[in-house]
Amino acid sequence: MPPLRRLALLTLAALALAGASPATAEDAPKQAERPTMQLLNAPVVPVPPLLTQDDIDRATDALDGIVTEAMQRTGLPGLAVGVVYKDKVIYAESFGVREIGKPGKIDADTVFLLASVSKPIASTIVAKLVGEGKLDWTDTAKSHNPAFALSDPYVTEHATIADLLSHRSGLHTGAGDLLEDLGFGRNYILSHIDQQPLDPFRVTYRYSNFGYTAGGIAAAEAAGMSWEDLAETALFEPAGMATASYRHSDYLSHEDRAHIHARTEDGGWAALYDRNADAEAPAGGASASLNDMLRFLRLQLGQGTLDGTEIVSADALAAPHVPQVIPGPPSSPAARAGFYGFGWNISYDDEGRARIGHSGAFELGTATNITFLPGEDLGIVVLTNGMPIGVAEAISAAFLDVAQNGHQTVDWVGFLGGIFDHMRQAEAPEVDYSKTPAEPKPAQKLAAYTGSYGNGYYGPLTIAEKDGALAMTLGPQGSPTTFALTHFDGDTFSFQTIGENANGLAGAIFQLGADGKAEKVVLDYYDRTGLGSFVRE
Repeated sequence: MPPLRRLALLTLAALALAGASPATAEDAPKQAERPTMQLLNAPVVPVPPLLTQDDIDRATDALDGIVTEAMQRTGLPGLAVGVVYKDKVIYAESFGVREIGKPGKIDADTVFLLASVSKPIASTIVAKLVGEGKLDWTDTAKSHNPAFALSDPYVTEHATIADLLSHRSGLHTGAGDLLEDLGFGRNYILSHIDQQPLDPFRVTYRYSNFGYTAGGIAAAEAAGMSWEDLAETALFEPAGMATASYRHSDYLSHEDRAHIHARTEDGGWAALYDRNADAEAPAGGASASLNDMLRFLRLQLGQGTLDGTEIVSADALAAPHVPQVIPGPPSSPAARAGFYGFGWNISYDDEGRARIGHSGAFELGTATNITFLPGEDLGIVVLTNGMPIGVAEAISAAFLDVAQNGHQTVDWVGFLGGIFDHMRQAEAPEVDYSKTPAEPKPAQKLAAYTGSYGNGYYGPLTIAEKDGALAMTLGPQGSPTTFALTHFDGDTFSFQTIGENANGLAGAIFQLGADGKAEKVVLDYYDRTGLGSFVRE
């Protein structure tokens, strides 16, 4: 089951989409023999404006009520909302507090973690380089970053920046994410994703944070600088986005920052976590204020020009806004297909207008959305400091609904909230380790399980006994995590999962040899793509 944690993989601008149907294994060699896919670069031709000034005014006037109702219904601690129309910021309001239980109020300069809204920012940075002739979308990642590698040699040699930024490399959704949760850094993760299995190249859409990151890093290598420095020099400084950064330390340095919040078991909210996404910076590590994101939105609507100055070539910026891949077939005969560009979801409404947007979500406490209609020269940004429950997308959808139809035709908070709840329930573990069998089989003496185990992907695992109980230690050298193991049944123990993708208790399943000692342990949570087996050393 694909993890919910990067909910932008099904950004709510394109809810009708399902996952692409996988090709059969027999088809894979045929796909690999196809000529290199050409970049789709036909411009998105916008429908002439259909909304009037009165339509925009009515929707803008409704926003205060839309936001207030959403916060009252959900208890969300805080958010900031802004609207751009015809290159002017016509609405920029902030609601609630930076951290629940504390007095600091959110304002238009409060810095939020953007999660996957980092992706369209990243593709804009790459577009800047394309416009300057420093690279091309169809350059292979390996031509700029010789260290780039995936499990298939053909894909390693032929995957382009375009492939990686449109999620068609074949990397599975979530590839590398569990390494990040354990605390491994970017270099380790990118050097180990070549162990991840691939779906057919350019045939399947699989939303991959570290595939996207690999594309961004290849672009940074072409520019001869780090991704973080490239973002500053190519976009943030020339666009006047003073608070924007891809460094988590910069986010933490702002006193005026939105702390992230998770929902508690009683339905309330609490600032329980921090979320450092430096490892996947191009895909999810950006932070910025509402004011800066409104400048970014103006840049998109202005086709690369901001305040009369060209920041990004219009031709280069057009490519990310163009459909490059179909994530899946329409959900019903009456529905239309949606598309993905480079860091943007693209769909078309009943009047033929292109709607371009992306959501961001950290289950630990962030949800964001940016959506714009290029033909109407209209867009909206919503930044929240609460875990994804559909509010960011609901506010965007409700605003555009009122603009187009005069009123909300759907209870967007309820509708999207229900979808988020369903997705969260669907990713529950297959085995409920919180329910111990009525008559569990006894474990061996604990010494049968202790020792060192090896794994080429996750690294070493140590099982130790202390005070009559087992614990396992896993993670990067120097800062591993120790997990308490609780007996479940026979040679199976349970442990609490951690990080962005955590989903409760998981199993550590030991396999004993003829000598009565464990030869192997499989961690089912880390075994989603067959990489979770640890062999005794």
